[in-house]
Amino acid sequence: MVLSLGLILYSVATLPIAGGLQVEPTQSAVTIESAKGEAFATRGVFKGDKLTAQDLPPHLAQAIIAIEDRRFYQHSGVDIRGILRAGWRNSQAGGAREGGSTITQQLARLMFLSPERTFRRKTQEALLAIWLEGQLTKEEILLRYLNTAYFGAGAYGVDAAAKRYFGKKAGELTLAESAMLAGLVRAPSQLAPTRNFGGAKERQETVLQAMVDTKAISAAEAETARTQKVNLRTPPETPPGTNYFVDMVAGDLRRILGSSSGDLTLRTTLDLELQRLAEGVIERRLEQEGAKKKVSQAALVALGKDGAVLALVGGRDYETSQFNRATQAKRQAGSLFKLFVYLTALQRGYTPQSVVVDRPTQIGEWEPQNYSGGFRGSMSLRNAFAHSVNTIAVQLSDEVGIPAVIDTAKRMGVQSTLPAVPSLALGSAEVTLMDMTRAFGSVAAGVQSIEPYSIRSIAGNSQQALYTKPNAGTEVTGQLGASRAMMLELLQAVVNEGTGKAARIPNVPVAGKTGTTQEYRDAWFIGFTPELIVGVWAGNDDNTPTNRVTGGDLPANIWHDFVGRALPVISKPAAQVARRNSDVPSAEGAVAAIGQQVTDPGARGVADVIDTATLAIRGRLFKLEGVVADDDRRALRALSRFLRRREVVCVSAPAADRARCNVDGQNLSEIILSNGGARATPDAPAELLAAEDEARSQRIGIWRQM
Repeated sequence: MVLSLGLILYSVATLPIAGGLQVEPTQSAVTIESAKGEAFATRGVFKGDKLTAQDLPPHLAQAIIAIEDRRFYQHSGVDIRGILRAGWRNSQAGGAREGGSTITQQLARLMFLSPERTFRRKTQEALLAIWLEGQLTKEEILLRYLNTAYFGAGAYGVDAAAKRYFGKKAGELTLAESAMLAGLVRAPSQLAPTRNFGGAKERQETVLQAMVDTKAISAAEAETARTQKVNLRTPPETPPGTNYFVDMVAGDLRRILGSSSGDLTLRTTLDLELQRLAEGVIERRLEQEGAKKKVSQAALVALGKDGAVLALVGGRDYETSQFNRATQAKRQAGSLFKLFVYLTALQRGYTPQSVVVDRPTQIGEWEPQNYSGGFRGSMSLRNAFAHSVNTIAVQLSDEVGIPAVIDTAKRMGVQSTLPAVPSLALGSAEVTLMDMTRAFGSVAAGVQSIEPYSIRSIAGNSQQALYTKPNAGTEVTGQLGASRAMMLELLQAVVNEGTGKAARIPNVPVAGKTGTTQEYRDAWFIGFTPELIVGVWAGNDDNTPTNRVTGGDLPANIWHDFVGRALPVISKPAAQVARRNSDVPSAEGAVAAIGQQVTDPGARGVADVIDTATLAIRGRLFKLEGVVADDDRRALRALSRFLRRREVVCVSAPAADRARCNVDGQNLSEIILSNGGARATPDAPAELLAAEDEARSQRIGIWRQM
């Protein structure tokens, strides 16, 4: 008894009445959009506006009270009945299932106390709650709570949450949206609808039933809200692979604006469809060939001619390693660096038809060797470049001078330190994939240099424009322009008849260059078409040698696979793109996209996998269109991992007894078949049969052993 009294007195003596722990977040919230306006990532803390009594929708207050503190207007800060009820239910459940803290106690904890779970903190929470009830009206307590509580996804306060999840102010929330937000405060990180829409939806239904139980709404109103569309402002989950790009965007934002206050919206250059293609191509190639060729990592950069970063893969798995191999890794360039040697020579009077001699060459005590080990004698400059003859590059750099080669590289965007040594001609300097792709892009664009950029525009909280990307670089003319045109001819020769043949695409003009470093530690291919500039690197983080992988091997094949599929995406009619994009942000949009003739409302939620062609959503079974059912354990595990916490939307398909299901705006049947997760049915639509053919040709998934 004495000990308990002492603990209570100690708790009173240490009450933090003079000032609490709550601080206003200072970091701006950033919503990141793709080039087409699709919001796909967020960073920072969303603040929103402080609500007043006039701004607060009645159903929002009713929802919070119904689920968090039904006797809010009856108690004086601490609800003894509520504590006893929670204790009884927890004892019956065999664990902590229900809390006894009132809204006032929760506000006291948010404003004054740490999150530690001790007797002292609980005692102080109760005392502070009683004190707050004497200082504030019930409406003021409720408003302060709603303006302070954390709702997940970086949103503090209900107005920030409304803007974060639904793109609207708190005063504009519907009953369905209010109930969903009210359900988040108990477990905001776990139930955030952008991460776990199915869980948030189930919690919303619990809130609506609580509102019926407290007579805040009728059963009919609750049922209407349950079936009402809830359109999320962002996709359910940020695609993990885009985080390499998002990290780069964060750095660019700091450089452009420095410190900033208020929430921001960034319109970036990223094309999400190209990004998905790039990630998929790299993963498939490394899965098929990585172990055999002793290659564990790869990176890819895709630029537009103005320098816009259209896709960026910084590594195989962001969750495993956040190191960006496209922008941060400095690796020896190998023969890629010959671009600067030959361009300097062309500027000094050489032409593609100039005759050069492949012969033993020595500078000081250094005697470079060719990849073939022999010498070819007289040849044209064009052939020397196409076949990446080392001795010719060294002779040219010695003639024009290493400082001139360095100057050319710097003017074209290479920012690394370049040592003035003879071996620089063969790429002994360490450079980044981004810098080298940028340099090749200047040849493609016919400009002195292109500046890679990731942000097109920045808008503030009220959508006022804070920044717009200025125009691109200056076009080269005269002798400089002529030398760039001749360089283009040399780069095309590499692909047409030289070391880059694997990158050829039928009926598409392709130019590029391979690069391989000593002991096959790095392999590169950077090339371009009239629409796209793409750089690829493959190797190992620990710099161990690969199994004789050259730039014309794995990197050129990755380049070919990506660009071959990217060009049709780039050339899609604008109307088709607009239709596709309008379906991405919400699950309900995905339902509409599946077909206007469908009358079955279907179902949406987190799915349980029965077999490769059957899902269970909220007690209903859906057989996927065009997919053969199989209970292969490996395929089932892969599908279950993919669907974990993702919302699936299913409606009836034209085929009898079949369903068409979407995940993140994509046809789930096509995802399964293109990854070798199952076989296609004989009557599957053409696009699904094509997806199966692609997986079969790539020998992935179930086709790996066939």
